[in-house]
Amino acid sequence: MNLKNLIAIIAVFILAITYIVYNIKKKAKEETENEVEVDDKTYTLDMMVNFVKKRLDEITKVNLYDIGLSEEELKRRKNKKYELKKALKGCTYGDVNDKKYIKELIYDLLAKEYGVNETNISKSIPFDIPSLLTAQDKFDVIIHEYKKEFGYEALTQIIKKYNLAVLKYVAGESKPCYVITEQEISDIYDQENFNLSFADKLEIVVQRIYQRYKGYSSIDEIRDMNIDGVSGGVSGLPESFLSQVAQTDGDYLSQITEAKVPRACDSIWIFFQGKSIRLAFLSFGTESELKRVCQNIYKYNNPGQLSDTNGYKINEMKDGSRVVVVRPSMSETWAFFVRKFDTKRATLEQIVRFEGKEEAIELLKFLVKGARIIALTGEQGCGKTTMLMAMIENIYETMNLRITETAFELHLRKIYPTRNILSMRETETIAGQECLDVQKKTDGSVNIIGEVATDPVASWMIQSAQVASKFTLFTHHAKTFPNLVTALRNSMLRAGVFSDEKTAEEQVVQVLNFDIHLVKDFRGRRYIERITECIPVEEKNEYTFDYRKEKTLEGKIEKFMDNATVYFAKTTNRELYKYRNIMEFHDDAYVLVNPISEENIKGMRENMDDSDIGAFDAFLQRNWGIKPQKLSSAEVIEDLDQVPVGAEDIDDITKGNNSSNDSTQKTE
Repeated sequence: MNLKNLIAIIAVFILAITYIVYNIKKKAKEETENEVEVDDKTYTLDMMVNFVKKRLDEITKVNLYDIGLSEEELKRRKNKKYELKKALKGCTYGDVNDKKYIKELIYDLLAKEYGVNETNISKSIPFDIPSLLTAQDKFDVIIHEYKKEFGYEALTQIIKKYNLAVLKYVAGESKPCYVITEQEISDIYDQENFNLSFADKLEIVVQRIYQRYKGYSSIDEIRDMNIDGVSGGVSGLPESFLSQVAQTDGDYLSQITEAKVPRACDSIWIFFQGKSIRLAFLSFGTESELKRVCQNIYKYNNPGQLSDTNGYKINEMKDGSRVVVVRPSMSETWAFFVRKFDTKRATLEQIVRFEGKEEAIELLKFLVKGARIIALTGEQGCGKTTMLMAMIENIYETMNLRITETAFELHLRKIYPTRNILSMRETETIAGQECLDVQKKTDGSVNIIGEVATDPVASWMIQSAQVASKFTLFTHHAKTFPNLVTALRNSMLRAGVFSDEKTAEEQVVQVLNFDIHLVKDFRGRRYIERITECIPVEEKNEYTFDYRKEKTLEGKIEKFMDNATVYFAKTTNRELYKYRNIMEFHDDAYVLVNPISEENIKGMRENMDDSDIGAFDAFLQRNWGIKPQKLSSAEVIEDLDQVPVGAEDIDDITKGNNSSNDSTQKTE
């Protein structure tokens, strides 16, 4: 054996010894880490969250081909891995089924791998010592227990049972407000006196871990509830303000740090039955947590990146909720707004609730069955979209529905899965006008515009009402009927469709039949304030040829000036429409006040089937004594003379008719 071989053998021997020593030390280190894992300190929420993140990351990234599985087992494990990846992605979009799957997996990991038991579970949340529970802990217990019995109606049941949605005075506020305080949550917890099993405790811990890992922080369970909406970051002091205060007012900054003054991350509000209620007992904790929620909550269907350049996003979530997110520097702080639309409750019988509702519901049904072009107006949150959903139920099954929206909100296929319905929206690459042009070629009968909020959308509405469909339904934020006409007219002008005000307004009033105006009062009640009919005023020939009979030049000039006066009056101040309220809300009751015009009655009867025509005739006879078959224009003019809304101008129509008749007789 030569020297080189000996050296090589010694080198290999040294490497082998080094490798063995390294593995021994590594194993000892792992054993030490395992000992740390069973230490009591590891059963805190922070440690559990880290464990769940690490374990799920391992499961999703493991290379199954290196394990040496059989073909059948490999296929099964691949399907499980794919299902987990899909659920981890889907749960961030608001999918309750994916959320349930991930929570069950976390439950098994904690119970079977992490060693959570009856004794150490209280290290995370002190269930056995109520005095140490925070307001959020108590709320989590309450919502968990109520959810077992009431499901997604749990929050509604809590608020109704304990009468939480009422105006109340709180410390630091000079005026009453809608708020749910920590003290109220503590009182509810003490009064309920829940007896939690280990499974209940672990489920509550799992929910807390999930909402910090993949959920929406403190609002995760609230967002799933059947309420009108939830928002965050809309009150309290933003971070940018704190740096300014630090340089000027030390006392005020100390109050903020002691949580006496709420910050933006402490801002959580719910929209419940028309009332905006602040949840003073909940908080995101930090500005970064609020930012995380804002960055995740809008991501369904990849709507694009929320950046400083593009400071807002409007999108829908997987369950059909509409979500709007804003960020600095467009807004002063990160904020989000989730609006939920309860499709199960979208019926006229459930929405229209006050005295006289029977006649009001019948009128609404006849307007839809009569194929009238209807605007639903009112402020934000007054129930326009829900009312629109309810009215669509009464459109004849034979009519195909085509919907144009900014963000998908109506989701009519969920309510009417057997009907011919197609919804479209504009995207970054496809303009709304293109959507409308495509819809014209899709055999649609009814065109529904989700919200007329911009000038181009107003232009689409007028187009669809004129040529693209049998009739149109849309929502708008106008406060009065003249405001609605003016807003639509101005939108047409700004969109460049028309350049003359009179022409644009004439186009609007020709297609607009009725306006249903909804109101949300300060008590949170939502109702129909009025139903207004638009009556276009037809231009009549009021010129005369009397100047021919005059013998003198002065007489001819005088008669000519009469015609000139009529011309200038029509050119400068001619009214294009009248309007009157068909139904009004007085003293907590719906009252039918004025009859529908002859023109609309005729058009409605032409679009109804025989059974509805009979019911409609009976409705007219019962409420206004009108017999549509025998209705004359003279009777309509007589009705118009008695109209309180816009009544000062109705006489002009009658005078115009009389003068026209007189001039005809004189000419003859």
